[in-house]
Amino acid sequence: MPGWITTRLQRHLDRETLRAMGAADVAGNRVEQPFYKTAEQGAATSVLLAASPLLEGVTGRYFEDNQEAPVTQDGTGDGVAAHALDHGTAGRLWEYTRGRL
Repeated sequence: MPGWITTRLQRHLDRETLRAMGAADVAGNRVEQPFYKTAEQGAATSVLLAASPLLEGVTGRYFEDNQEAPVTQDGTGDGVAAHALDHGTAGRLWEYTRGRL
């Protein structure tokens, strides 16, 4: 999970969406939030997972901010919802979508 990243991709969003995200004020001016990351910070977790020998063989886990995310019971806030790690549900979703692609 890279988090909120400041990139030029936001140029494709309309003002209303940017305002709803807290990325623009009512006039459409850019507002940098303290929790936004640079592109490098946003890529760091993906690079760590792809390149670190310490994580070789690690799979099926959820990472954010360069560490494994805690499981949250209600799925709110930081971390990963417990239902997102349910292998039975994942298998059913895989079977369901296979026939639809």
